[in-house]
Amino acid sequence: MKVKHNGKNISKCIYLVIGLKKDGLKEVLGMWMAETESASFWMSVLTDLKARGVEDILIGCTDNLKGFTDAIRGVFPKTITQLCIVHQIRNSCKYVVWKDRKAFCVDLKEVYGAPSREAAEHALERFDKTWGPKYKHAVQSWRTNCDQLTSYFDFPVEIRKIIYTTNSIENVNRGIRKYTKTKVQFPDDMSAQKAVYLAIMNIEKKWTSALHNWGLVMHQFVTIFENRCRL
Repeated sequence: MKVKHNGKNISKCIYLVIGLKKDGLKEVLGMWMAETESASFWMSVLTDLKARGVEDILIGCTDNLKGFTDAIRGVFPKTITQLCIVHQIRNSCKYVVWKDRKAFCVDLKEVYGAPSREAAEHALERFDKTWGPKYKHAVQSWRTNCDQLTSYFDFPVEIRKIIYTTNSIENVNRGIRKYTKTKVQFPDDMSAQKAVYLAIMNIEKKWTSALHNWGLVMHQFVTIFENRCRL
């Protein structure tokens, strides 16, 4: 968002954190404004959440935010982190020319769509042999982030659908832009935050239904995390 600061219009970001409550309803836990993100920034965000009552985070899904993984380990050390697969695919495709992109994505789906972590590793080897020589950086990013990209394989299919992507936040972002797109710039941080806050309030009014199969998902969470998942 464009915000006036010391007589100049600068770009600032508002970062959102969305959580799932025990009834299966989503909730925006907070928003934080900053010019840049870093491990120290995310440390302050997570510390703020903890001070406000968040006792534990079972699984954290992010779009490869800078410094987030290190920060969450410092505040909620038991949290399992999962990078958004959709963002990873988009980032990989940046290195691929248009005529190859369809075939590239078809082969890539064999990796993230595999039934198990072991099958995904074998699929990644085949994918590397096919595309690695031509698109080294696109393939290398999957190997570099392998641990955080494959966390969802440790869970049942119902939980995988919830944690493999940050689409929930993407949908909220689109909803916010509908309310703020007519505002070219904001006179200060507070006015920008107020606009986003009011947009979130309107969006949350529509969150009246629990996630699909939430009863089953909750049972799975309780079974997997036992004492950490208190009802």
